[in-house]
Amino acid sequence: MSSPIRVLLADDHTLVRRGVRLILDGEPDLTVVAEAGDGAEAVALARAGEVDLAVLDVAMPRMTGLQAARELSQRLPALRILILTMYDNEQYFFEALRAGACGYVLKSVADRDLVDACRAAMRDEPFIYPGAERALVRSYLDRLHRGDGLPARAITEREEEILKLVAEGHSSKEIGELLFISVKTVERHRANLLHKLGMRDRLELTRYAIRSGLVEP
Repeated sequence: MSSPIRVLLADDHTLVRRGVRLILDGEPDLTVVAEAGDGAEAVALARAGEVDLAVLDVAMPRMTGLQAARELSQRLPALRILILTMYDNEQYFFEALRAGACGYVLKSVADRDLVDACRAAMRDEPFIYPGAERALVRSYLDRLHRGDGLPARAITEREEEILKLVAEGHSSKEIGELLFISVKTVERHRANLLHKLGMRDRLELTRYAIRSGLVEP
């Protein structure tokens, strides 16, 4: 009998992690070997231990699940990644694929879909929650008819990191220390964000970050 799939579970809500762990540990071929409360901790745990699959929430402190997925897919290409989210959102779905995830599971139906998604991920097969396929294909075809491509990123990955930390209330000095860049570089990225997004101040950036799922309200 083969060894169980070793799962890293990342979500900033302890109760959610507990519930998801019960679902996964109840299966003979799945076992949660590590838990993280934010994306940065998830990256560190995945790099430090032997993990086959990372299940990442989208909205977490310090580093989102999508940011963590991007870093993990670059550093650990053999690691399979699933995004677990409360957001039934087409943009997040495409961002998850760009970030290297092979599946997108809604928390509202995790008890129904998550186990199948984990097994599909380990077979290197994509998983889309049931009911999403038709809407996604229709949306994609509509964009093609309009001459559009896939949804474009409004900001760069570095700007997204800065935006998240600004919205969490960190000062430019703190952001510089967290990202190992100068305060001047932080301020330049912040000015670029305000200009690109047509916004005036931290409050508007924070509202945008909440709407984008980078931070929770």
